[in-house]
This record gives sequence, structure tokens and C-alpha cells, in this order.
Amino acid sequence: MSTPTTDCDVLVVGAGLAGLKAARELTAAGKRVRVLEARDRVGGRSKPGEICGHTIDLGGQWVGPDQKRLLAEAAALGVNTCPQYVEGDSLLHFDGKRRRYASDIPPLSPLALLEIALLERRWRREAGSLPVGAAWSAPQAAQWDSESVASWMRKHVRTRDARQFLRVVTRALLCAEPEQVSYLCMLEYMRQGKDLRTLLDVTGGAQQDKFVGGAWQIPKRMADQLGQCITLNSPVLGIDQHADAVTVHTAQADYRATQVIIATPPALAAKIDYNQPLPSRRWGLLQRMPMGAVIKIHVAYPTAFWRQRGLNGAVASNDRIFNVVFDQTPADQSIGILVGFMDGAHAVEMSTRGEQARRDQVIADLVSYFGDDAAQPIGYVDQDWTQEAWSLGGYVAHMPPGVMTQYGPSLREPCGRIHWAGTETATQWCGYLDGALQSGQRAAEEILGG
Repeated sequence: MSTPTTDCDVLVVGAGLAGLKAARELTAAGKRVRVLEARDRVGGRSKPGEICGHTIDLGGQWVGPDQKRLLAEAAALGVNTCPQYVEGDSLLHFDGKRRRYASDIPPLSPLALLEIALLERRWRREAGSLPVGAAWSAPQAAQWDSESVASWMRKHVRTRDARQFLRVVTRALLCAEPEQVSYLCMLEYMRQGKDLRTLLDVTGGAQQDKFVGGAWQIPKRMADQLGQCITLNSPVLGIDQHADAVTVHTAQADYRATQVIIATPPALAAKIDYNQPLPSRRWGLLQRMPMGAVIKIHVAYPTAFWRQRGLNGAVASNDRIFNVVFDQTPADQSIGILVGFMDGAHAVEMSTRGEQARRDQVIADLVSYFGDDAAQPIGYVDQDWTQEAWSLGGYVAHMPPGVMTQYGPSLREPCGRIHWAGTETATQWCGYLDGALQSGQRAAEEILGG
């Protein structure tokens, strides 16, 4: 390896929103910073793409009114918002039946709707009992963490429609199956996003607005401001801690600094070689936080034909594979675009079957939702995040049963000269772009305050 470079105070591993935010905060405070990014681009799980000549977000794209950090960052960078299209009816495709509805209440059975309302009240109470940043210390944490969402559901949810609703919700939020996710983890996710209704809703919720031109512009403009301190195509292979410094090894060079921030998904941080073994609790956490599985898909048509039928393009389904859909039509309406997701077990299965099989499945599902007009798209683009070597999935890593109470206290705890960032470490809006920003700012403040 080359001679260590000593030209920086802080090294940041990862040029997603968390790493870029940390780097900007440190640079503004006068620190010399070097950002090392494995990919050939910045942005992490925020990535641009194109369909039929229109730029699209292949990663995170929405913002809600409660995500103040993201809104402020975007405004400061000159990236404006526009509302998600909501005019018209939404569609629910449950158990082979297609139903349209105009309100925020899906057309499920009255008993299921009553049970869901009672469950939401219960979840607000239980999630509200979790201490901010320390869910593992709640009085009932051990009990809740011993259950998966699925096992909890079998004990406490009586109607089939409500169980199916919760299964769809778990997939939509965490891109994982209810059997894989701790009930405590799900409660903490609800707490971080205010409540389940806020997480799911468009108007007033986390999907209320999009960014004109795409959310990918935010990390791109942040990186442009940082300039030459970002080194791309530089996967970190190892980190050596010394008494007075830290050395970070890449295939091309070694870098030396006083502190390092790791702003990558936990599964990627686990692949780094550490000369000083991490504390057992931290090491155990990195090995036990798998990423969700998700494939994001855009489909283009000559027109937004669904709008002409009084539909807003929104679909949720418990029995189709392309099971969550939104309208993504550009403002000039020169073409119509639908965007949606395969998530959880569906994403794992369809990833193995290849792009053509996914395209065929998506079109079949859209025909089931919207009729024969959906059979002839003019463009198709999918982003399989499970095959991204430097993401390993999306949107976020989750904790299976037993992980949060045993390993959770190490989530944000520095390990010597190593600090941790990334949306998984947020205390508000974990799994979202806003949470990534919060985590980067917190990691920078740890160093500046130390």
C-alpha cells in the first residue's frame, strides 16, 4: 500500500446524504475532510435515471411536511418541491377484487376498518412510549422485541383484511416480510415517522411532495459545493485505529486522519477489516441488520390515460407482485408515467427471474389494475436495489426479533475514533432522506463537540 496521506482531519466513508451532510458541517467548521465513495457517483440510495427522455429518481424521491431538515436542505440548494398527484380515485386490489375509492379510507370490510382504527390507536400509544434514541429501554421493549410482526399479528389481529393490511404495510415501509421484522423495530419506525398514518398518507404524509427535477439533485449539489474533497471509486478495505490517529485503506491509497465517520449501510460496514476488533455489541449489530429487498420500477405511456378515467394512479395490492403504484407523470403531461415497487419476498423472487420477466409481470399487474390501455407501454425502467453492490438492498436496514434490545445501544455509540452515520442511525425519520441528513449532522457534531 502507499504511504498514508495526512492531509485531512476527518475521513468520511460514503457519499450518500449522510456522509455529504457530515462533510459539509465539518468543512463549514474549518475541518479538512476527505470523503471516500465506493461508487462512481455520489448519492448512495438516491440515484438519477431516465425514461423516454425524462429524468427520474431511481431511489428515494418523496418528502413530507414534517421532514423539515430535507425541506430546508433542498431550499438552500435551490431544489423546489411539487405536490404528488392526488386528484381522482385510488385503487385497492385485494384478493383478486379491484375497487376504487375517493377517501383516505380503503374499501375493506367494516370489521377490518374498525380493527385497523383500534390498532392505529394502540400503535400510537405503544410507539409513543418508546424513549427517543433508546427504544430498547422502554418498559415493554423485551416483550415486543421477542415477537416478529407476524407472530404479534397472529396473537392480536383478528380479521383477515386487517392482517393483510399489516402485511402490505410492513412490505411497503421496510421492504421485508412481517416474519423478518421485530415488532419493536416496527413500533420504533412508526414513532420516528410520527405515526403510521403519516408514514402512509400522501396529503399531510410522507408522500405529499416530490422535488422538481428529482431528489437526486440534492446530494449532487451538496457534492458540487464540497468540490475536490470527494474521491470516487474508492471502496474502503480496512480501518486501523492508532493512539492518535486512524488510517483508512483503499486499493488505490491510504488516508490518515484523527477521526472517521462511517456513513454506509450496516451490512457494508461489516465488510470492512478493522485492526482493533469492534466491541462485541457493535459487531453483532452490523451482522444482524439486513437490508430490505426492493425493486423500483417506472413505466411510461403516451398519455396518463388513468387520469382521464378519474383515477390518480395510486394502487395498493395484497395479491399482485407490483403491489404499490403512484402517478409520476411530468408536469407538462407530455407522456404518462407510473412508478411503483416490488418489495420483500416479491423483490427477492423477481430479482432472480431477470428484467424481461419483471417487465412482463409489471405489465400484467398494471392491466389488472387499469385495463388494456396499460398493456402497451412506451418505456420501462427498473432499478433492482438488491443487486447494487454498494447498497445491498433498500430502502433501509431492519432489525429482526431480539436484535434491538441486545445490540441496539451500540447503534450510534462511537468506537474509539470511529463514528457512525447513515439513515439507520437516525432518531427521527429513519429510512428516509431526512433521517440520513439528521444522522450526518449528529456525527459531525460528535466530532466538533469532542
